[in-house]
Amino acid sequence: MSLQLEPSLNGRSILITGGTGSFGKRFVASVFEKWPDVRRVVVYSRDELKQFEMAQQFPPEQFRAIRFFIGDVRDHNRLKRAMEGIDTVIHAAALKQVPAAEYNPFEAIQTNVIGAQNVVDAAMEAGVKRVVALSTDKAAAPINLYGATKLCSDKLFIAANNLKGQRDLRFSVVRYGNVMGSRGSVIPFFMNRRSTGVLPITDPEMTRFNISLDEGVDMVLYTLQNSLGGEILVPKIPSYKIMELAEAIGPECKKPIVGIRPGEKLHEEMVTASDSQNTIENDRYYVIVPMLHQREHKQTMQIFAEHHKAKQVEPNFCYSSDKNEKWLRVKQIRDLIRKHVDPEFQA
Repeated sequence: MSLQLEPSLNGRSILITGGTGSFGKRFVASVFEKWPDVRRVVVYSRDELKQFEMAQQFPPEQFRAIRFFIGDVRDHNRLKRAMEGIDTVIHAAALKQVPAAEYNPFEAIQTNVIGAQNVVDAAMEAGVKRVVALSTDKAAAPINLYGATKLCSDKLFIAANNLKGQRDLRFSVVRYGNVMGSRGSVIPFFMNRRSTGVLPITDPEMTRFNISLDEGVDMVLYTLQNSLGGEILVPKIPSYKIMELAEAIGPECKKPIVGIRPGEKLHEEMVTASDSQNTIENDRYYVIVPMLHQREHKQTMQIFAEHHKAKQVEPNFCYSSDKNEKWLRVKQIRDLIRKHVDPEFQA
């Protein structure tokens, strides 16, 4: 089987949880732009105001395939009803603010863990064929509750492939770093704060991965087409240093050091050394292969490597934001902000 960059979604029925978020809106826009004959696109989320605002961007009289479905991933019955007639699910709903999760731990567990299991169960009961769940770099060797809940979520989706029986159903996970310009992330925070003349720096040594919304969408589409089921796909993306990001956005601003927030890492990982024995790579992605039974591990690795045209990474390989081979510098960061966040941006 040859790998293809993206599927054709014409004639498909798609549901996206958390569909009014930054990723959901971009994913929906991409679907309608590329596949005007998509059968149905269901935006599933719990905020009626955000759905109303999104409906102004995608008016149903023009985008006849779109549906707005009020619901919470915590509600299994509502999810099952929403998935009737759906063949493809993108799971993007999550509580993702690290400080909020630290202060409200069980709320994060109910959405990120129990909600994930509800998506798995509803997909099996409704006859869905493909599920791709969005993860985060914070799920690798987590030190905060948000990362721990997303690691649990990842495990639930991967293990679901062992429970599907004879169903034509595949569950896969995509894991990537900070999304440029997404709500609550550091770039819009700095851009909003620069008018004050002060950009607070948690630690001058901090590094982060960087990916655009469009790259995240492309990765989900690649996974829909090419996953065998059970993989965690990780993109090969650049890193930036927090001080260079601050310089790119507010070169004249003061940059006081305020200290790392509770649950925050100095550097992020997406593939840990412990994952290396189960990790393969091709030109675009690292693929963490599901660990099934030890006696079948070698055969499983070979099947996934051949399918993804990939090779095994070196022993004890670690993919972390501070040891990356690709780095964004000040000018590149500014160019990317103008391309993906604010075309009028000037520094």
